[in-house]
Amino acid sequence: MSVLTRDEAQTRAQLIDVHRYTVALDLTTGDETFESRAAIQFTARAAGDTFVELKPALLRSVTLDGQPLDPHTLDQNRLALTGLTEGEHELRVDATMRYSRTGEGMHRFTDPTDGETYVYTQMFLEDVQRVFAVFDQPDLKAVFALSVTAPEGWTVLGNGIATDKGDGHWSIAPTPPISTYLVAVAAGPWHSVRTEHAGLPFGIHCRRSLAPHLDADADEILTITRACYDRYHEKFKEPYPFDSYDQAFVPEFNAGAMENPGLVTFRDEFVYRSAVTDTERQTRAMVIAHEMAHMWFGDLVTLTWWDDIWLNESFAEYMGYQTLTEATRHTDTWVAFGIDRKSWGYDADQRPSTHPVAPDPDAVPDTASAMLNFDGISYAKGASALRQLVAWLGEKDFLAGINTHFARHKFGNATLADFIDSLAASTDRDVHRWAEQWLRTSGVDTLTPTIGNGSEAGWTLDIAQRGNRPHRIAVGAYDRDLVDPGQLTPRDRFEIDIPQQDGPTVRPGRRPDLVVLNDGDLTYAKVRLDERSWATALDSLSAIPDPLTRAVVWNAARDMVRDGELAPTAYLDAARTHLPRESDLAVVQGVLAFAATQIADRYLGPDDRPAALATLTSICRALIRRTEDGNAPGLRLTAVRHFISAATQPDGIQDWLNSDSVPGGPELDPELRWRILYRLAVLGAVDDDAIAAELTRDPSATGREGAARCRAALPDGDAKAAAWDRMFRTDDLSNYLFTATAQGFWQPEQADLVRRYVPRFYTDAVELADRRGPAIAECAGRYAFPIHAADEESLRLGEECLSAADLLPALRRKLVDQLDDLRRALRVREG
Repeated sequence: MSVLTRDEAQTRAQLIDVHRYTVALDLTTGDETFESRAAIQFTARAAGDTFVELKPALLRSVTLDGQPLDPHTLDQNRLALTGLTEGEHELRVDATMRYSRTGEGMHRFTDPTDGETYVYTQMFLEDVQRVFAVFDQPDLKAVFALSVTAPEGWTVLGNGIATDKGDGHWSIAPTPPISTYLVAVAAGPWHSVRTEHAGLPFGIHCRRSLAPHLDADADEILTITRACYDRYHEKFKEPYPFDSYDQAFVPEFNAGAMENPGLVTFRDEFVYRSAVTDTERQTRAMVIAHEMAHMWFGDLVTLTWWDDIWLNESFAEYMGYQTLTEATRHTDTWVAFGIDRKSWGYDADQRPSTHPVAPDPDAVPDTASAMLNFDGISYAKGASALRQLVAWLGEKDFLAGINTHFARHKFGNATLADFIDSLAASTDRDVHRWAEQWLRTSGVDTLTPTIGNGSEAGWTLDIAQRGNRPHRIAVGAYDRDLVDPGQLTPRDRFEIDIPQQDGPTVRPGRRPDLVVLNDGDLTYAKVRLDERSWATALDSLSAIPDPLTRAVVWNAARDMVRDGELAPTAYLDAARTHLPRESDLAVVQGVLAFAATQIADRYLGPDDRPAALATLTSICRALIRRTEDGNAPGLRLTAVRHFISAATQPDGIQDWLNSDSVPGGPELDPELRWRILYRLAVLGAVDDDAIAAELTRDPSATGREGAARCRAALPDGDAKAAAWDRMFRTDDLSNYLFTATAQGFWQPEQADLVRRYVPRFYTDAVELADRRGPAIAECAGRYAFPIHAADEESLRLGEECLSAADLLPALRRKLVDQLDDLRRALRVREG
């Protein structure tokens, strides 16, 4: 399949201007395909040749200005338009298109709970070509007018207000000029909750089988939506630019959400069927805020080419967390960002695949390479950079620059240079130099303190910097409490610039017991603790008053483990000491997640893993005891989940499953029942009959995924062979069922059983990616990779695959990252 190059996009944008798409979709013609007719009005600025893109099952007819073109000239996904004359043109394309089962293009899903069918589009990055013919690049904005024919009883949603014309015919109000990848349609027998706010229709939608769960949370979701909408109108001078605001929670969605103007699509796991923690509710709220920020930054003003994807994602990421903090009950969002989201950026930025937040345009020569930059750098690091920019620039000047940007480029496209020029117009600071230092460079700086003991002049702080970005950070100084040495008392908090221009910083008094760099987490850098501060942290980490400071210290420990400077067992010891006393849910979740998925599963060898799991169960047992009074249900639920996942014997959790409850609560909901059954499957304590019985009890889509995960996890040779064949020999698994099967397949406890599949992965994944495309390739590289096989042989096989195979870019990127993580795991083990 041909990918669009940046040079081709520039040439086409110079030749044509696209005005309007009139698209008719017929969703009533069967389970495998739908009909697509597109009329495109465009202008050629000069005589010349170009092409239009589409990926049809059947191209029925094409006419240009009323003259037929030969459909057989379609070459892969390109139809040539030769001999264009200067002036106005109309292209008409009539085609049959395939539904997707991989979350790309027009995805079709039948709900196993009630047999109802739903379809929705995911057009990003170039998958609009799977739905209708298009000049597919972000800087050829146009008006889109869609009509849809759907089965009786269905509701159709789109970028604009959708009107039911009767007999299954729907029309969607034309959009303002938007980019091709932002067009959206969702159709099915949706359950909807509708309201109005600020004169606009608002709606939230989900599958009918999820209706009770959406209704239970509708007030919360809509309250967050209204609060974010109002806060953005306080920040932004440009009003919301579309005619409605719908949020559809859709099945088998590959991303967290997609910022389609007027119709944001979310993965429907955000409609909670089971108990969740308040941190998970905060995550959903952040995604709502993130996607709404895109209505301005991404939809109103859109990138010119994909090298500037960070402009979309970093801005929305920063605004999502900041706006939640300002406008909702979720006032500690930056703690979750620091302990969870930011580590995603740090990890990505230390791999060979790292790239600047704003890569050089030549580094993104085509759409295939653009897809690879949707990572922790474009999201978490970029948001961290913007947070540092706001700290340096001041929020008033930052928002002034943003509003200048919107005014200059609304309903158009912009580049990094445009963005920086808009910021520079609102401040005397050298924003261009800041951008070069922060946005055009890759890698993570490391800040290491050297602290001088107190003298008559006071104590001194000298910070060694590995890296060369400027930073403005806060430094926190803490002393042991004189009455209770286990408690810490804040003494001082001061800001400094790095590099330090005038030598070490001098502060009055004796040296503090604990000195924390980047207190408040306003910059993006790894920090270290001096020896005395680390000793204090080991004794009193949970006694640090501010959860964000605790998150900074835990991140420092995490980085030291990854860099081979702190033994993994020392991290577990710190967790065992402090998590039972930790009050912040995000910190508990972040520390337990790293301890379980990285330390126990990867950084410790097989002989040391049982002791690590025992430590985790001990921590969880202490948290469960601590929460018996019912005052911290989120902490209790987190502890229960991790206790189940770390269990090494089946009896205790089998008793929970049999009684349908954890002693003292909670009662088991579907998520906890499947979690227990999964762990029992890994331990060989259940069989396929038990899995089938649970699926009968919960026949939902989530239940099907749980069953697939459990069956793949059974420690049985036939079960492993069947799971492998489902993933790699047949192509009928949806993206979610593939992921669930892959998640169950590899288990550290079953290393000998699955050893023969390690070399097979490197051949079968390549063939699978070639057959099924980028979405499944990404799933295979992320979830089907033999992550437990931390040995030199697995590394050798992976490196051979990278050097010998002509890999799909999506798979190559995942393998590069996975193999680098494998090298790191081996170094940590050897240390």
